[in-house]
Amino acid sequence: MLSKLIKIIFIGLCAWTNTAPVYADNPFILLQSTTSTRNSGLYDYLLPIYTNLSGVDIRVVAVGTGQALRNARNGDADVLLVHAKSAEEKFVADGFGVERFDLMYNDFVIIGPGSDPAGVRGLELATAALETIAHAGATFVSRGDDSGTHKKELELWGGTTVEVDSVSGTWYLETGSGMGATLNIATGKDAYTLTDRATWISFQNKQSFEILVEGDPLLFNQYGVIMVNPERHTHVKADLGQAFIDWLLSPAGQNAIATFRVDGQQLFYPNAKR
Repeated sequence: MLSKLIKIIFIGLCAWTNTAPVYADNPFILLQSTTSTRNSGLYDYLLPIYTNLSGVDIRVVAVGTGQALRNARNGDADVLLVHAKSAEEKFVADGFGVERFDLMYNDFVIIGPGSDPAGVRGLELATAALETIAHAGATFVSRGDDSGTHKKELELWGGTTVEVDSVSGTWYLETGSGMGATLNIATGKDAYTLTDRATWISFQNKQSFEILVEGDPLLFNQYGVIMVNPERHTHVKADLGQAFIDWLLSPAGQNAIATFRVDGQQLFYPNAKR
């Protein structure tokens, strides 16, 4: 009787083992990145390609670039993929990253209601557009979250006569949120905002909003990829992380980035150099 009971338990355990999901054996790396790359759908397209090739899962933490850099400084990442080049270079110079590589680019655009109450449509200079919005007292929604987009926006305001800190909460509103949430707030308030083009193309709540200002060289948006320094944080999965970076920079990875499209439009343009 006892031997029969043991046999039943053994068979049951074998059946459970064969049907239960296995997690411990799946290698993975942690990627600190941006809400813009996630919101665009790029990772939903790109990362399964790499996982199918390598067997390595990529777990993405999508936050603003500033927060992603802070998380990586704390060791909460194996790889960093963000878009604020000077901050990325400082991250490496301070010893938290091994090396920074250009990966891909797109651009920023200023969007607003089709009625364009401030009259900025077609202006060639982004700074001129922001100055015009400010003088008109038209609502402008800022991410206000130290993201790469927010850093670019503040850089542009720095080229105007407007001190946005002094007008925060009036016509200048800060969301402290990601790009998708900020776009929703902007469309809800008939406001202008700065966004990366990829998120705008993927955004589903455009209503009457349009791209009003584009093409200024200052709106160039470069993304970089960095391995977190394993000498600073010994738990960093250096081999797996470097293999992922090598693939992103390879012809195969660069081609995968180039072929990602939404509504037939290319969202990111690979420009890796090694």
